[in-house]
Amino acid sequence: MEKKVKCGSEVFSAPMEQILDRLQLFGEFEIKYFGDKVILEDPMERRDGMWIKAEEFDFGQLKWLLRFLYSSFYSINWPICDCLIAFYSSGYPLAKAEAYAALRKPFLVNELKQQHLLHDRRKVYERLEMFGIPVPRYALVNREVPYQELDYFVEEEDFVEVYGNRFLKPFVEKPVHGDDHSIMIYYPSSAGGGMKELFRKVGNRSSEFHPEVRRVRREGSYIYEEFMATGGTDVKVYTVGPEYAHAEARKSPVVDGVVMRNPDGKEVRYPVLLTPTEKQMARDVCIAFSQAVCGFDLLRCEGRSYVCDVNGWSFVKNSHKYYDDAACVMRKMFLDAKAPHLSSTIPPVLPWKVNEPAQPSEGLTRQGSGIIGAFGQSEELRCVIAIVRHGDRTPKQKVKLKVTEEKLLNLMLKYNGGRPRSETKLKSAVQLQDLLDATRILVPRSRPGRESDSEAEDIEHAEKLRQVKAVLEETKSPLGGHFSGIYRKVQLKPLKWVKVAKSNGEGEEERPIEALMVLKYGGVLTHAGRKQAEELGRYFRNNMYPGEGTGLLRLHSTYRHDLKIYSSDEGRVQMSAAAFAKGLLDLEGQLTPILVSLVSTDSSMLDGLDNASIEMDEAKGRLNEIITSGAKAVPGDGSSDTPWMVDGAGLPPNASELLLKLVELTKKVTEQVRLLAKDEDEKLAKTASYDVVPPYDQARALGKTNIDVGRIAAGLPCGSEGFLLMYARWRKLERDLYNERKERFDITQIPDIYDSCKYDLLHNAHLNLEGLDELFKVAQLLADGVIPNEYGINPMHKLKIGSKIARRLLGKILIDLRNTREEAISVAELKGNQDQSSKNGKEETEYHLKPHSKNEDGRRASFTSDMSVDQDDEDDKEIKYRLDPKYANVKTPERHVRTRLYFTSESHIHSLMNVLRYCNLDESLQEEDSLVSNSALERLFKTKELDYMSYIVLRMFEDTEQVALEDPKRFRIEMTFSRGADLSPLEKNDSEAASLHQEHTLPIMGPERLQEVGSYLTLEKMEKMIRPFAMPAEDFPPPTTPQGFSGYFSKSVLERLVNYWPFHKHGNANGR
Repeated sequence: MEKKVKCGSEVFSAPMEQILDRLQLFGEFEIKYFGDKVILEDPMERRDGMWIKAEEFDFGQLKWLLRFLYSSFYSINWPICDCLIAFYSSGYPLAKAEAYAALRKPFLVNELKQQHLLHDRRKVYERLEMFGIPVPRYALVNREVPYQELDYFVEEEDFVEVYGNRFLKPFVEKPVHGDDHSIMIYYPSSAGGGMKELFRKVGNRSSEFHPEVRRVRREGSYIYEEFMATGGTDVKVYTVGPEYAHAEARKSPVVDGVVMRNPDGKEVRYPVLLTPTEKQMARDVCIAFSQAVCGFDLLRCEGRSYVCDVNGWSFVKNSHKYYDDAACVMRKMFLDAKAPHLSSTIPPVLPWKVNEPAQPSEGLTRQGSGIIGAFGQSEELRCVIAIVRHGDRTPKQKVKLKVTEEKLLNLMLKYNGGRPRSETKLKSAVQLQDLLDATRILVPRSRPGRESDSEAEDIEHAEKLRQVKAVLEETKSPLGGHFSGIYRKVQLKPLKWVKVAKSNGEGEEERPIEALMVLKYGGVLTHAGRKQAEELGRYFRNNMYPGEGTGLLRLHSTYRHDLKIYSSDEGRVQMSAAAFAKGLLDLEGQLTPILVSLVSTDSSMLDGLDNASIEMDEAKGRLNEIITSGAKAVPGDGSSDTPWMVDGAGLPPNASELLLKLVELTKKVTEQVRLLAKDEDEKLAKTASYDVVPPYDQARALGKTNIDVGRIAAGLPCGSEGFLLMYARWRKLERDLYNERKERFDITQIPDIYDSCKYDLLHNAHLNLEGLDELFKVAQLLADGVIPNEYGINPMHKLKIGSKIARRLLGKILIDLRNTREEAISVAELKGNQDQSSKNGKEETEYHLKPHSKNEDGRRASFTSDMSVDQDDEDDKEIKYRLDPKYANVKTPERHVRTRLYFTSESHIHSLMNVLRYCNLDESLQEEDSLVSNSALERLFKTKELDYMSYIVLRMFEDTEQVALEDPKRFRIEMTFSRGADLSPLEKNDSEAASLHQEHTLPIMGPERLQEVGSYLTLEKMEKMIRPFAMPAEDFPPPTTPQGFSGYFSKSVLERLVNYWPFHKHGNANGR
């Protein structure tokens, strides 16, 4: 049974009826609906006794039809009209409408011929480029038949290449046919891989994630384009003529695929402001496709905007203000085209009355934070900045070995371009597979016997190769699984070379004969780490913002919450950020799409210790001297009231004795793990290694979501680590901690031993390793002294190291605070001007934010231009969305909160905290008090460890009523911190501890004050204390001019719109 075509459905849609009703109320127009019967069944064209039925009409012979209509006798039963609204939808006889337009020559709101372009995405992009409208970087793959092999198309694991144009994952795959809405996004292996399918909304879903799909489609023709990171937001722009553009934003389907709906079941969208550049793009799209009423999709990425789709006829839903505007604009179009003698001036009172729907309650209350106490009723939260450590992880590990095997040396040359003195990094699946194939051949099937000491080095070398093979096989399925490159990488560094004759006999060339192989692995976010991050995100949502959760979500959904999330490029840090975002924004689904959509990596700001490596080596050397000599902490400028001022503060007085105990207990635990690994090793020796490789589990890359109940029940280690790798971990710690031959301790292994103890106590308690509890206590005592002192042996040293490591981060924090202040002042000035205008009786005077636009002449008159976002500084790559108050059904559109989240590692948390608490020790600031109170300094000294999910939060409040704009006290900074994971369950035996043990997780400690209750830290004081240690603002890309409102528009704006329709001036298709 054929599907019935309904051509009139759009005409009778609610938005269309609202606009047409308003047009009719002007009293100048008669509205005629053609209806489905007329459109589909009439007319019947006749020529020399021949009748052509509409359903038999060949749409492909449009040119022939037009010539036929002009040269022959015909009759058409469609009503005669002056202005025609006709637009294509599925089943609509577009060519028939073209024939009517050619005969009657009505004014066309949307040109008909150009609508054919919209059915082919290739032609859409071609047209956009022809008019200079920015589009994402893309390439076309055209197939004449399904699955046709094309020599110009190459697909590899993490990219596709079209005519040499490479698209790295994530990339987007679109069918060329405009009516096919099955769009795919393919994710890189570094983020866990997989594919997300976008589709027309079905219920509350708009996309689905498929973790197992990694290969692109080949059954048709597709466009491949660069994925644009838009901060999880899509923008839809609606034009009504080239001078009017209305924009709405919604949650992008690429995030979690859940459609946000209001109580009426409608998708939640909110009007946002367009930049001057975007308004020009809207005008150009309108003209390029000759479509007055037109919708298109806009992507905002790294400070620039791109058009990724043009939909043709589209209207805004549920906006009475938009219906008013659209009716006024269309009225002027019609009168100018067909009755220019009539005035198109808008009457003083519009001929309809529309009762605007009641504005919903804001859901936000001005209430205290619950941390420092209730702040004043006149204070508004303006900014939240949080620096957060990643969640619980597996121990980080490293294997080093010198290799001379030809297969491995050839592999190094293969991936470094054949350069014998250049190192190679192997991280992709193809590279790691090559390495795995080589090690499988090189690793002996059974362990060699220990007949003599002379074979010790060979035995150790074989054991390390076996460890490399086991690590690589850990995430490689025998059935074509996938490496999780986010957590493992291999470096090959050439050490020795010789000259050999070239293969062609002409001269000599260098060949490496020895290289250092370094395999780094581990550090994987565990199921506990993911849970910690997600729960902390929920905690922030409910406690860091006014309104207890609903407040933040309301702000975010209405584009008054400016959220940016940054991460280092370590996998565990990225996944912690994604899990936190999931909890903060109440998202659903897998972490990969959330990570790619919402999290930006910035290794220069959140990674690396190179700038302070010399100073940290000095600190470790001094620590080693204090511990191994048995000396006590050396007094400095401190006293009994400030014990943290001495060298090596926090080290236990019996550190040298504890070190000996640490070696003894480490050997005890290692021997037990060796026995557990023995059976597993013997099985591997008897069986082909590929037969026992565990299946690929994507959760390893993304942070496991559940405990490995099956493995635990079977007496195996939790997670993906087998006994062989567990033994390798403990054996390396034992060897590195104390060199028996040289009788030398390495205190830098203390934090690693502590990490391993903590991990096994939490995740492998079921293995019942004897002495592990005692080892943990000893390691904790030593680590509590060693870890803080690795970042400086005394406060001055800590300040020096901290300022080097966190310099860029400190600079960015100051920029965040300054930008928030400038934006708040601009909004306050505007509000004051509008209030004054209201008092003086002026109606809707337009005000502009300072500083003024650099290109004021370039602003084109439009309804949205009255509230513009100036983006002339193209170097600012932060994406911004601003609510448009004229169209928003929101009570307080000026309320706005900026959130910046920085996810990093332990080093940056310690470094930042050291600058905050010791900045006043700098010579230029010695007359100043510390930013941190004395009581907080004492708590920090006793805290020692900043564990997983520890964080520092700066919140800025503005006193909007009681303090003048120029008063420094208008902006107040509140500082809090959390120690992160609570270790007490590992130290207790009560029921709560048993429950947490069973779940393999630890709760996160709540925030603590860094200031005294009632203290007042101004932004001015904060800047003064931090500026000497922060990267100067001029070293960063210049920020955008603060965004805000330039006044609500007046009706006179409509009257300034002239020469609406430039493409109707040329040619006479419509009889003008």
